[in-house]
Amino acid sequence: MKIILPVAGKGTRLRPHTHTRAKSLVQVAGKTVLEHIIERLKVLAADELIFITDENGQQIEAFMKRVFPDLNCSYIVQKDRLGPAHAVALADPRIAEGDDVLVVFNDTIFVTDLTRIPELCAEADGLIYSKEVEDYQRFGVNVIRNGIIVDMVEKPDTPVSRLAQVGLYYLKDANRFMQYLDQAIQAGDTVKGEFYLPAVFMRMVNDGLRFRAPEIDAWLDCGKPETLLETNRYLLEERHSCQGDLIDTVVIPPVFIADGVTVRGSIIGPYVSLATGTTVEASIVRDSIVNADCQVKDANLRFSILGNGVRLAGSPRRMNIGDDSLIEMDS
Repeated sequence: MKIILPVAGKGTRLRPHTHTRAKSLVQVAGKTVLEHIIERLKVLAADELIFITDENGQQIEAFMKRVFPDLNCSYIVQKDRLGPAHAVALADPRIAEGDDVLVVFNDTIFVTDLTRIPELCAEADGLIYSKEVEDYQRFGVNVIRNGIIVDMVEKPDTPVSRLAQVGLYYLKDANRFMQYLDQAIQAGDTVKGEFYLPAVFMRMVNDGLRFRAPEIDAWLDCGKPETLLETNRYLLEERHSCQGDLIDTVVIPPVFIADGVTVRGSIIGPYVSLATGTTVEASIVRDSIVNADCQVKDANLRFSILGNGVRLAGSPRRMNIGDDSLIEMDS
C-alpha cells in the first residue's frame, strides 16, 4: 500500500500560528496534528508515505526524519495551487502496478479501525470514509443506495444525505485511480479554478465502479482555533499525562503537561496542553494549548492558544497568539 498525504495549503483559518509553520505541525494534546495522524496510519505498514507539500515541505521532511525515522517517505512539491485532486495526482510517478492507495488529508484527525479495510472493501473498488453530521449543508455528502455510493452532492440545500466526506479515501487499484485523476484534469473539471476529488469519483461511479462509505467513529477538525481546542478536549480524555515539575500547583485533569515544563503557584486544567520548555507562574490556565518555550505569568487563560516562544504577563481571559510574541498587560 502507498499512502498519499497532501499537506500543502496556507492554513489561513489557523493564523497566526500558520504564519511560521505548516498547518499539520500545529500542536494539539501534546503532539502535532501530523503525529496524531501518522500514529493512526502505522497499523497499515505501508510501503511508502508520499507527502504533497508546498514551500513548508522542508519542515514536514525534517519533522518526519526526527519523529518517524524508520518510515519510508517521499516528498513532492505542489508548485501550482490547483486544488486537492491536482495535489493527489502529483503522486502518480510513485505509484506502481498492483498498488492500492490511501489518501489522507491533514485538516482532521480521524478515529477508525483501518485494519478493516480489506473486509470493508471486499466487494467494492474503494472506500470514501464518512461521518453523519447535522449541518450537512457545509459539506460534500455521499448518497447511498443498498450500501453503495450512487451520487455525491456538494453542500446540499435539502437533506439528500447527512454522510459528509471526511477527507479519507481508499482505492483498491491505485493505477486506475491515477488514470481517472488525469482524465478529470485533462477535461478541466474545476470548481472556481481548482480540481476536487468528488468530480473524479463521480466519473468512476458513472463508469460502474463501486464505492462504500464506512462511517468513522470520530472526526476531529483541526482547521481553525475553536475546533482545534475542541479536538484538544477530545484527545485529552484519552491522554491525560503530567510529567512536568509542579510546585504549589493544583492540576484538574485531564491535562497534558510535558517533561521540561515548570509550573509554580498555579491552577492548570481541565483540558490544558503545556509543551516542553514552558514556564507557568501564578496563573490559572483552562481549556487552552500552550506550545513550547512559553513564559506565562499572572495570567488567567481560557479558550486560548499560544504559539512557540510566547512571553505573556498580565491578566487576559482569551488569547490567540503566534510564535515568538511578547504580551505584557498591566494588572
